[in-house]
Amino acid sequence: MNLRRRRVPLLLAGLAVIAAASAGYALSSQSDQREARALADRQAEVAARSRQVMPFDLERTTHRFDKTGTGGLQTVTAKDPGDAPQVKLIRAHLSEEVTRFSKGDFGDPASIHGGQMPGLSALEEGHDRIDVRYAEASAGAQITYTTSDPALISALHAWFDAQVTDHGQHAEHE
Repeated sequence: MNLRRRRVPLLLAGLAVIAAASAGYALSSQSDQREARALADRQAEVAARSRQVMPFDLERTTHRFDKTGTGGLQTVTAKDPGDAPQVKLIRAHLSEEVTRFSKGDFGDPASIHGGQMPGLSALEEGHDRIDVRYAEASAGAQITYTTSDPALISALHAWFDAQVTDHGQHAEHE
């Protein structure tokens, strides 16, 4: 009988641990679901604002953000290489952005992603220490960002990460 009395409290303690773990998992799962919804909402907002700034179709293009040791490479391409109108729009837009970025004007990314976007203020302030170059790419165009300033390299990488997150399915990275 003594053995049974010891088993019951142990069994109850075990069930309590399982219940607590399950409750924690449920809370974690709910939290994960809220975070996923918030991210999906953010990406939808960014896509809507992108349509106001970028002349090409997000659904027909891909943004790629590759970090490098000296900055990064941003490439936008048409998903269909034969989509000449999209390629033309990509090239015109990225060419204009290089002119703006070289002058410290990051207004377009700010209007899409918000003024508090990671790395943005450092890039605006340090624009004169970043070499920003445009080049045509197969089915689109690219912008190369180069600097020897470690703080600006970090800012570019943070800025790239934020863009990949915000653009969701329309972006990829290395």
